Order: sequence, then structure tokens, then C-alpha cells
Amino acid sequence: MSSIVAVHGIGNIREDLTTLEAAASLEIEWSEALAYGLHHAGQGVATPVMRVAYYADLLADLEPQAGERELESLSPEEAELMAHWLRANGVRDEEEQGLLTLWLRQGVSRLALRRGGSSKVLGRVGAAFAAEVYSYLTRPERRRRARAVVTDLIEEVRPAVVLAHSLGSVVTYEALHAVRPPLNVELLVTLGSPLGMPGVYEALEPEPTIRHAARPPRLKRWVNIADRGDVVAVPAMLGGYFDVDWHVEAVIAPVDFHRMAHYLRCGETAIAIAAYISPRLRH
Repeated sequence: MSSIVAVHGIGNIREDLTTLEAAASLEIEWSEALAYGLHHAGQGVATPVMRVAYYADLLADLEPQAGERELESLSPEEAELMAHWLRANGVRDEEEQGLLTLWLRQGVSRLALRRGGSSKVLGRVGAAFAAEVYSYLTRPERRRRARAVVTDLIEEVRPAVVLAHSLGSVVTYEALHAVRPPLNVELLVTLGSPLGMPGVYEALEPEPTIRHAARPPRLKRWVNIADRGDVVAVPAMLGGYFDVDWHVEAVIAPVDFHRMAHYLRCGETAIAIAAYISPRLRH
């Protein structure tokens, strides 16, 4: 039976579970979602064994309800990263913006109005994105340990396919560059990725040029899938800065557009990975 490694993104801090329990919980949820996607896409392959690289606990500060960040709780640096996120989603600066948190709140409201969503939900998505991405990008030891979680699991499982969601696509991209000797990965699928987002792209390791980021060594194929409404996956085609073999824009869900489970249930993900999974089901 084939095995795959999945790397989670933002919003997966589970303070009531151990690291192993959190990974196991995600493996169950996401395996069911992937099984649904493979079946309904008519791919005729068995659902692979899924192992999850869980690193969220390494990024969380030890404070109450760290996973439920609000705009007012963001540091000035985190708030500036959230401002990058809003601008990437087409929210323009106002001349009379005043306090940054006030502009963020107004920007979230405008984004929610334009997309027909909930400003409360979008605000929490943006705050979680800013807090967790900032924690990863600015804390060298946390960054190193998170990348090690990914590379250690890939070295243990030796999967043909790695699925990397949200912030997990950043961690995985850097991990595949950092590990020596380089790991052989047949297929990398990035889902809802912010790799090309201003504020993230410039901070990547290895440092990219203005218009080009190096492809991970020994990576044979790279597929990037982004929901058209995913506010974290901006720009959807990673700004054209990465050597991606196939970009796919999909509609995975009218709400909860950034959830990993919804990406796994969509036909585009099933089609991307089916050729790398064995054995095929017999009818």
C-alpha cells in the first residue's frame, strides 16, 4: 500500500492533545477526505496510508487560546504581515488609515463584503495566518525544528507524494532545500499556498531573487492547487516565481475555502496524485 506525507497549515494548534495525538487525529480526518475525493473522481485507486507532519505546537506561544487570535492581540510586526495579506487580496490602503489595527478591521470588512463572507471568520483567518507565519519566519530555532519534523517524516516514510497545505507549503519548500543529502520526492502538491505572497516570498530560505525562487532539488513534479476564493492562496499561481509543473485553480467549497479536508475532497487533488498511488482497485 502506498504512503503519503501530509503537512498541515495554519489553525491546527491543538492544546488539548499531545503531538502524536494531534497528528493521529489529522491522519484520520484527512484520510477520510482523500478517500472521498479519490472515489468521487473515479480514479480507481486504493486510499494510501497517510502520515501527518505535525509542527503547530512548535510555533505556539504558551498563552491561553493561542489558536484563536484576534486582530487586537497581534503584535505590530504580526499586524504588518496581516496588512501584506490584505493588500495581496486586493484591499487598498486608505490615506486616513490611522491606527493599523483600525485599518485591518476596515480592510477585513471590505474583503468580506466583496467576497460575500463573514468578516469575523476572515478576521480570524487573517490573524491566525499572521501570527503563525510570523512565528515561523522570525524564530530561527522554531523554524529549524518545524522543518526537521517534515524532513524526518519524509525520510522515515519515503513517500512518492507529499501534500503541503497553507503555511505547511512554506515549511516543506524550505525543508526540501535545507536537508542534506537532498530527499527524492516524486510529487509535491501544494494546496492553498502563500509561497508567493508579499511578506512571505521575500523571507524564504534560500533567499529568492526578485522574480525567481529555486526549485527544491530532486523534486520530479510539482502541482499547485488553489481555490479561487482562498484568501491565503494569493497569488493563486504563486506569482509566477516558482518552477511549478501544473497550476490548478479549483472551487473546493463555498465556505471554509482554506480547509485542508476540502482540498483533499476535490477532484483536482485526486487526479494529481492518482498516478503515484498503488495498487489500483479491481472491479
